[in-house]
Amino acid sequence: MHHLDQDRLNSALLALGDTLAFRGQSATIAVLGGSGLLLLGAVQRTTHDVDVVALVEGERLSRAEPLPVALREAARDVADALGLDPNWINPGPTSLLDFGLPLGFVERSSIRTFSALVVHVASRLDQIHFKLYAATDQGPRSKHFGDLRALSPTRDELLAAARWCRTHDSSPAFLMSLRGALGLFGVEASDEQL
Repeated sequence: MHHLDQDRLNSALLALGDTLAFRGQSATIAVLGGSGLLLLGAVQRTTHDVDVVALVEGERLSRAEPLPVALREAARDVADALGLDPNWINPGPTSLLDFGLPLGFVERSSIRTFSALVVHVASRLDQIHFKLYAATDQGPRSKHFGDLRALSPTRDELLAAARWCRTHDSSPAFLMSLRGALGLFGVEASDEQL
């Protein structure tokens, strides 16, 4: 099973876009996580899937699960052809929509076009939000922590991200872990700031 580096990811997305175009289909998706960071050129690591947080129609975001049939079938065919994980287009993170993405997510995203596939890549600021949330959840040794470091977040960016994280998990245990994660970046915050 091939992991996706920056070149392979671009080739795979282009193959997916071409496959959709050939079939008279198209798709517009919003992407975050490792693949989003690779598309932004923010990290050098590999990833095994493309984390799709939403389907995009104009300014409207809708759940990516289940993926539209045309997209799912094209993705499976590309996976077979290129030796990728059959679920390399992964709608797992779409549950983030339940409590809302950071305000201005769509406007801040960068748009990459791969033939009939349009990809809204989460901006650096939004990736800081998602990565802080994942790093708090999975701890300091997780890949999310490394990704967050690679984004060199400022104190203000981390505090904005932390406030957003709290809208997704308001439990005292999460707050304690969140403070721990911020502490590793040298950020201390009062309850009012969070």
